[in-house]
Amino acid sequence: MEHIRNFCVIAHIDHGKSTLSDRLLEYTKTISVRDMQNQALDDMDLERERGITIKAHAIQLKYLHTDGQMYVFNLIDTPGHVDFSYEVSRSIAACEGALLLIDATQGIQAQTISNLYLAIEHNLEIIPILNKIDMDNAMIDEVSDQIIDLIGCDKEDIVLASGKTGAGVPDLMKAIVERIPAPKGDPKAPLQALVFDSVYNSFRGIIVYFRVLNGTIKKGEKIKFFNTGKEYDAEEVGYLQMTLMPMPEVKCGDVGYVITGIKDAKEIKVGDTLTATANPCSEAIKGFEEVKPMVFAGIYPIENEHFEDLRDSLEKLQLNDSSLVYEPETSVALGFGFRCGFLGMLHLEIIQERLSREFNQEVITTVPNVSYIAETTKGEILKINTPNDLPEPNYLEYVEEPYIRAQIITKPDYIGTIIKLGMEKRGALVKQHYLTPERVELTFDMPLAEIVFDFYDRLKSSTKGYASFDYHPLDYRKSDLIKLDIKLNGDNVDALTALVHRSKADAVGRKMCKKLKEILPQHQFVIAIQAAIGGKVIARETISALRKDVTAKCYGGDISRKRKLLEKQKEGKKKMRQIGSVDVPQKAFLDVLKLDD
Repeated sequence: MEHIRNFCVIAHIDHGKSTLSDRLLEYTKTISVRDMQNQALDDMDLERERGITIKAHAIQLKYLHTDGQMYVFNLIDTPGHVDFSYEVSRSIAACEGALLLIDATQGIQAQTISNLYLAIEHNLEIIPILNKIDMDNAMIDEVSDQIIDLIGCDKEDIVLASGKTGAGVPDLMKAIVERIPAPKGDPKAPLQALVFDSVYNSFRGIIVYFRVLNGTIKKGEKIKFFNTGKEYDAEEVGYLQMTLMPMPEVKCGDVGYVITGIKDAKEIKVGDTLTATANPCSEAIKGFEEVKPMVFAGIYPIENEHFEDLRDSLEKLQLNDSSLVYEPETSVALGFGFRCGFLGMLHLEIIQERLSREFNQEVITTVPNVSYIAETTKGEILKINTPNDLPEPNYLEYVEEPYIRAQIITKPDYIGTIIKLGMEKRGALVKQHYLTPERVELTFDMPLAEIVFDFYDRLKSSTKGYASFDYHPLDYRKSDLIKLDIKLNGDNVDALTALVHRSKADAVGRKMCKKLKEILPQHQFVIAIQAAIGGKVIARETISALRKDVTAKCYGGDISRKRKLLEKQKEGKKKMRQIGSVDVPQKAFLDVLKLDD
């Protein structure tokens, strides 16, 4: 145990976590030069294409220290995007130390601070690393001062490195051995291991990743999941290298995997405690937090008969991504589907993409919304996940919506534009704090619903990219919300219904009608697009009918012949309007929301 080090890499998005992890793999020869590729740990095509990490990845490295001793490093590379902060919290729970990576060209960003606080809460040893020192615009001294102010370390404690060139990697290795404590635990105690991830393999069932806190897990012994109480045989145990390395046992303090042949996703709870059936531990491991979805959206199959396939696909996805939550629901317009909870809009996009790529499932996604709390006049408290759950106004006492605390770090030049954007989104400025003369931190309290769609995009474009953003949930507050219905030829499209603040309802209704007019294809009959609040229509747009020139073949002759043909066409159009249904393309559901374009 003395020679084991468990640590994770935390940083803001794009500060170079995956690139630095690549250099550590190269340096310890865990991966051969031939097999080396950028973002070596990112195994999803989607991660490579977008250049982001979505899943936390664990890997074991062997390092020969200068004292001639071989050390075992268990490295967990974590995502940087705010939507995947849940993955970060899981990784931190399985480590003793954290490499805090800061980009020398950008300095400390919003997420750097929030991940740091998370690591401090778990009492991790923090090694600050200044990355990208090879860049021409690296501000080494300036950013070093920021780090010293933030963590309270000495200048000598900061490791200068470059993920691109590999500079500073030997110093980093040395620092990991000397500064991160060895895992504590009792090898002779009953088995107690923390499950921090699971992946689905179509041949072998579910592979469970764990960190052993006490005891040893052996191949072939009976193991039990503490919270679910289910028992299984440990068919294979081993270490996580570039491929799975089977071993006779995984000892105390180590990170490893177990295959038990489990096929049902519901039986594995990430954060659960693994123990031996013969000699179980007395209590579960504490300090693990449950996932809290922020954004909800309906996912429906295009054809109703694909409902069961979609259910299976979501089950398998949940194994790989325990932050996805879903339950069945029905819609008048779309039939049977699922109400899914996501951590943010990027997470929703990723899930959509993965359903299409990995499971060949083409789906329709409804308007994303957040969950509200409503009280009826009878005193019942209801959780509102879809706008259609909202009681009628005459039965409604009040509605509460979730608020978040948003941290924005930017240059002083953009303070005015950010405050204006914050107020537009119904936010209130709580504090303004200068980190350095060139960097200012703005803190807002604002409704979660306002940041869901386009807040991040608008923040980036209004500050020319010089702003970083992070948030965490606060509480629920009373709000004047109303239900906005979209009607096509008088029929409600429940997938486009939204809950909006009363002050914005008119503007949003008009914009949505305009947008739908651009998106919807022409039909052979007139389409009336209306936005309504209750029985009152507040906006309307009309899409004219596609018309065939029925008089094209009439050369000259009597006018009554042409008139007769036109009258006949008119009658036909009337009939079509009554029985014709409007096709709404899938793209329309998400495009309607980008109202500021």
